[in-house]
Amino acid sequence: MKKRSTFSWVLEFAGRKKSFYLGSVLLAIFGVAASFMPYLLIADVVGELLSGSRDFNYYLKAVILMAICWIVRVTLHSISTTLSHVATFNVLGGIRKQLCKKLSTIPLGSVLDDNSGSYKNIIVERVDSMETTLAHIVPEFTSNILLPIVMFIYLLTIDWRVGLSNLIPAIIGVGFVSVMMIKSQGEFEITVQKTKYLNDTAVEYINGIEVIKAFGKTGSSYEKFVVAAREGAECFIKWMRKCIWWQAGSLSFMPATFLGVLPVGLTLVKNGSLTPENFITCVILSAGLISPLVVAFSYMDDIMKMQTIFGEVTEIIERKDMKRPTSLSKTPKGSDIELKGVKFSYKDKEILHGIDMEIKQGEVNAFVGPSGSGKSTIARLIDSLWDVDGGSITYGGVNIKDLPLDYYTSLIAYVAQENYLFDMTVMENIRLGRAGATDEEVINAAKASGCHEFILGLENGYDTVVGGAGGHLSGGERQRICIARAMLKNAPVVILDEATAYTDPENEALVQASVAKLVQGKTLIVIAHRLSTIQDADKIFVINNGNVEASGNHAELLSNCTLYRKMWEAHTMAKDDDSLVVTDVVEAGKEAANA
Repeated sequence: MKKRSTFSWVLEFAGRKKSFYLGSVLLAIFGVAASFMPYLLIADVVGELLSGSRDFNYYLKAVILMAICWIVRVTLHSISTTLSHVATFNVLGGIRKQLCKKLSTIPLGSVLDDNSGSYKNIIVERVDSMETTLAHIVPEFTSNILLPIVMFIYLLTIDWRVGLSNLIPAIIGVGFVSVMMIKSQGEFEITVQKTKYLNDTAVEYINGIEVIKAFGKTGSSYEKFVVAAREGAECFIKWMRKCIWWQAGSLSFMPATFLGVLPVGLTLVKNGSLTPENFITCVILSAGLISPLVVAFSYMDDIMKMQTIFGEVTEIIERKDMKRPTSLSKTPKGSDIELKGVKFSYKDKEILHGIDMEIKQGEVNAFVGPSGSGKSTIARLIDSLWDVDGGSITYGGVNIKDLPLDYYTSLIAYVAQENYLFDMTVMENIRLGRAGATDEEVINAAKASGCHEFILGLENGYDTVVGGAGGHLSGGERQRICIARAMLKNAPVVILDEATAYTDPENEALVQASVAKLVQGKTLIVIAHRLSTIQDADKIFVINNGNVEASGNHAELLSNCTLYRKMWEAHTMAKDDDSLVVTDVVEAGKEAANA
């Protein structure tokens, strides 16, 4: 498949504002004409002066015309730049919107492959760094290339020999530039990698500062950041050292047009084959010939950087989406979930090796097994956060790949160990469960989940901003708000990834009471670490090394499954009745239902 050009991506991201780039180019061309006129007027003025003319009115008109041309040129340039800025901000906005939309449609594993700091760096800093190049390259690059071309053609019409003499320093300068480009090949990509690593290290250091301080690892952890910062700086210094002398050479020779024009022109004047008036005109035009080209060529480095950044952006955008239809063609019957021969690989390593399981509507199902056995992976596949590599998952008799993603996600409520809260109000965080829910519905969900009272005790009640990742709240408070969010969603299937694993005993009782209300009359899937919480489940699946080793109720597994029996014995031996009180979620649900 042919790789798309950066220009085609720019036009796509510009959307309806792409015509602004065309308008910017046209105005830049007219600006070039306005910029060229003063050189012709100056040449005529010099000719009149050399001929001895003392017509003051002629000189005054020439000066006024030059001023008008300058005003026109500045005005056109300003409008051209404004248009290109409008189009550019649409491009940057389009890139960010498409990146964020893409992250929601690709498999979770694809998102988790990269550090969150890398995504933040690309979406915010690196996309923003393209603004100057995109906004200025269209009008300025156009005008700075076209003006010298027009002037050079005009020089050739006056005297082709003097015109060509302008190329002597340019050829030398281009030689320096060529060497510089060869030496800098691949250097920018290295700076991108080092900058990414520095950004990731900084994010890791900040996120882990509590652990670093608690375990006295400030020195070693900070040293890692210092090394990353030093390497990030040194790669730029190394790049500049490779190029600085060649860049200095190009900047010294390219503008020095008189290096060829003066000796050639004076020789032609001496021989009588070039008039003094034309010689002066050539000198004036030559003075303004190369400087615009130097400015234009200064954008080459920015263009290379922009292409690299677009490469990072398009690499994300071109990742394979989870294939889902846009409309519902077949409605599921009930909420039975069935996995047939499900295989899944992560980074080329197969994690699930052909999972078969049947989850009946309205039943309580539990996944247990050693850490890393694949329990959470199965739950995420059921929640359609990933796509299966082999086999199928059906919901109500319909393959979930045949259901629109928005429709299917509305059928599943996922409550994880560490649900995320956004840096906005409590009300807004709960309302994420169902867009468009009224304040009254949000408050009712909070009451049902047992968090209404503590919310009212917050500084601004439901209008309290919870902070980044809910940092202003305790772990138990965050968990109950997440449960309220899931309750507001009112999905027929609820997945609990050990919702009380990290809560203290007091909060655990409150959270489990909330969970009991949440799961009434619904299909429940529990990923259990504390086996006592799921011993009354309708069906327990024992997962080991990516396979279903056994399934059945608690009593059946104790007698038929060696792994489950050993896990239960280890659990009961480790249980400290004085410090750890576990409430059975399923039993609490039944009691709440009876009440």
